[in-house]
Amino acid sequence: MRILLVPLLWLSWSCAFAACPPAGQDRASLQALKAVQFAMPDAASRNALAEGLLDCLGDPDPALRDGIAYEAFSTWMRAGAFDAGELRKLRDGLYARLDGEDADGFRKPFAALVLSEVARSDRVAPWMRGDERAAMVERASTYLESVRDYRGYDNGAGWRHGVAHGADWAMQLALNPTLDRTQLDRLLAAVASQAMAADGHAYVFGEGERLARPVLYAAHRGLIDDAAWKAWFAALVARLGPPQADYGDATWLARRHDLVQFLEAAYIGADQSQDPAIAALKPAIAAALKAVP
Repeated sequence: MRILLVPLLWLSWSCAFAACPPAGQDRASLQALKAVQFAMPDAASRNALAEGLLDCLGDPDPALRDGIAYEAFSTWMRAGAFDAGELRKLRDGLYARLDGEDADGFRKPFAALVLSEVARSDRVAPWMRGDERAAMVERASTYLESVRDYRGYDNGAGWRHGVAHGADWAMQLALNPTLDRTQLDRLLAAVASQAMAADGHAYVFGEGERLARPVLYAAHRGLIDDAAWKAWFAALVARLGPPQADYGDATWLARRHDLVQFLEAAYIGADQSQDPAIAALKPAIAAALKAVP
């Protein structure tokens, strides 16, 4: 009985998130809906389809996962198509999809990506209570810190990109003017945890640039002073540590690559910004780059 327990639990979990396309839909009907920019005048029908499309975020077919499900959620949320009650229902459904195993590696990153749209909707037209928003900051930070599947893009399977999608979620939260310094610090700690991939993976799909964005927008808020920023960037270099095996250790070199990619993306973003608060990051970033062994 114990031998069967784990497979049965896995099976019950996988079946809980497996209905894609949703009931009453097929690929042709979903593609037809996409062709009209997901226009659905009837709110009840739109809400029901949105809830059904949550399962498609874990589908191995990128045309369904990315081209239909994510695009539909983004289109609807940016158009303000959902009321607060429906947004809460979708948010909680997305939270549930961050839990459990995700061997294929699609469900969690795409749940995080859609949660960035949920966060954006609250930033543009606030609907979450303060405690809900604080809980989302913790959820986003925990998710970003937890990513260990560093697969980015595959020619057949499309995007996974867990780190980048988690960074997008953190960025939308960092932009929210209601977040306080403690909440920004929590998001920044999560970003710092992935500035260098945990297992010596070398980022090659623009992760450094995506991770830099929440940092730049946190600076935009003006809540963190120059000394704190200098310390934050210096701590990243300290985490890298000195060269290993006389620059002959592949894991250390990959971590150095990731850190330099992140710092350079942050510096370029600060250099090109017209926002004085963001541009003020340049000395701290430059000092960190000079300190990298």
